[in-house]
Amino acid sequence: MAYDFSKGAPAPQPEAQVFKGYVATVTLYADRTEIKRKLMGKVTGARDSVILLSDVIKVQSKEPTRLVNGYVQLATEQDRGQLRIATAEAEKAIANNWRTILFTWNQRETYAVYLAAVTARVQAQGGNPFG
Repeated sequence: MAYDFSKGAPAPQPEAQVFKGYVATVTLYADRTEIKRKLMGKVTGARDSVILLSDVIKVQSKEPTRLVNGYVQLATEQDRGQLRIATAEAEKAIANNWRTILFTWNQRETYAVYLAAVTARVQAQGGNPFG
């Protein structure tokens, strides 16, 4: 793709990145993420979604282990009441949240790359991914 670097031309945007999580796929753009869930991912009440990175107030994450799936949640104002010390119920609520992508132990490399990419893009949008 050729870019026009003349005065007034828009800056080049990073290419979209696709990450496969557990029963969901997320596409990360410069300004938003699009989450598409498989049927099994929708059983818990989560749904397909589009999240503007400018709306993200915190990127919450938990690294996957051999025993427990990990996650990356793009928390928005709607999640503000849930941003406190994690308990079993809070962990369940995070896993069922439609702004959360789960990752298995075998997807831990994808988890790390997605977490780094989404954190950088939230910062590029002027947000503070660390709350």
